[in-house]
Amino acid sequence: MFEIELKFQVPAGAEAAVRRAVGTAQARQQRLRARYLDTPDRRLARARAALRLRDEGAHWVQTFKAEGDNPMQRLEHEVTLPGGETPPAPDLARHADTPAAEALARALGMVALVGDGQDQGLAVHFETDIQRLSRVVRLPGGGRVELAFDVGVIRAGGREWPVSELEFELVQGVPADLLALARRWVDRHGLWLDVRSKAERGHLLAAGRWASPPARGVAPALRNSQRPERAVQALLRAALGQVLANAAVLADAGLPALDDRGEYLRQCRIGLRRLRTVLRLLAGPEATDLPVDPAWEPALAEIFRRLGRQRDLDALARGLLPALQAAGAPWTGALQAGATEVDVGAELRDPGFTRLLIALLACVQTPTTVPLETVPAPSLRRWMRAALAPLNKQVRRDAKAYAALDEDGRHRLRKRIKRLRYLLEMSASLWSTKALDRQLAALRQAQDALGAEHDQVLAQALFTEAAAQEPRAWWAVGWLQAARQAQVPLCAQALQALRRTDPAWD
Repeated sequence: MFEIELKFQVPAGAEAAVRRAVGTAQARQQRLRARYLDTPDRRLARARAALRLRDEGAHWVQTFKAEGDNPMQRLEHEVTLPGGETPPAPDLARHADTPAAEALARALGMVALVGDGQDQGLAVHFETDIQRLSRVVRLPGGGRVELAFDVGVIRAGGREWPVSELEFELVQGVPADLLALARRWVDRHGLWLDVRSKAERGHLLAAGRWASPPARGVAPALRNSQRPERAVQALLRAALGQVLANAAVLADAGLPALDDRGEYLRQCRIGLRRLRTVLRLLAGPEATDLPVDPAWEPALAEIFRRLGRQRDLDALARGLLPALQAAGAPWTGALQAGATEVDVGAELRDPGFTRLLIALLACVQTPTTVPLETVPAPSLRRWMRAALAPLNKQVRRDAKAYAALDEDGRHRLRKRIKRLRYLLEMSASLWSTKALDRQLAALRQAQDALGAEHDQVLAQALFTEAAAQEPRAWWAVGWLQAARQAQVPLCAQALQALRRTDPAWD
């Protein structure tokens, strides 16, 4: 069956207060020791699934878990087994003839669940030892949500990963009940949303890693017969998933230094821009009946802007700094100085940002109010084309006038190109593959060319500012001016090619 749940990390300074708030007279305390199994080639880890045997005191429980269609949904099936000191042998057939059977077989590369699980070479890959404090909260209207405050450790390969998290699981009611309760606890205790499961962290620990690869955008499968409301929810859900996965890594102050932290930040900001694009162009009240708050897009823009400062520093240090050093710049401190100028983790742990994520989760979970069975569905392609065509017209107009645009105008053109590209990528299933590939290739080329010019402008401003204290910075200012003059024809060429490219919807 599918479970609806959300998990939040508990800041160290809030653990005592959370324990008191959960630990009322009705609370239950348990020690939960679990062994997570996988094949030698880690098939379950690759499928982002988990199979565990958990000692719950009076009995053992074999559980299979897999991801659902959205960040709040989990496919889960449990089988209660007799208690005892020795764990029972795992048996995949215990999950046969259940909704989980197909997902488990698919994760293991099997046609169907047959025979004993030992035949798959299942072995313990990591263990958890958790002290759980839990109780059920009854809500007005009959809803019930179970709170589970877990404190303990994940162990694998001689390493440990501490656990301090609060899980909200919907027992009865609708997802909005859970989200409203979670929002109050975020306000009270400063919790931050984390979509990483114990299983994901355990699989990583067993593999000698601390984070899954940066999450990139995945285009949802849209159908021409879908109503716009459903399509917009799918687009928001995909973008939100990209944000949540990358933000969880960036927000975790306990992780060691990651070599590709800048890529997590870049992908997080791409997800934020995709969210903003869908909200601006597709999800307004004049377009759909979704419960969209006009304040969401400006709030996303603000966190996007704050994270952008660090992204700019990372990009300049990765791209232009080596070029300046190779050219013999006598001083490059303007690009080397701000490596940690923005506390990205603190921005993403901020309760205001967490509340915004909860509101967006509520939007993608909310059933649409249109009576779908009585209202004929319009052509989704036609509806999307009506949203894309004006943006495409603006891009072509500005591309034609590129030489006359000031810096703000060129930056605005670059942002419009990104919006058009992301919307096309996210709605790829609606368009002809060949036409889409041609337009996306032209958009990427133009975006890269304008992005290089934009980085040169940023770096030149940094060195100009630094020159007031460090005269050697003027060398870099002159070099960057020359580099920008050489980049302008490349931008014009890429934009001309974009103007000659037919839209994917024609």
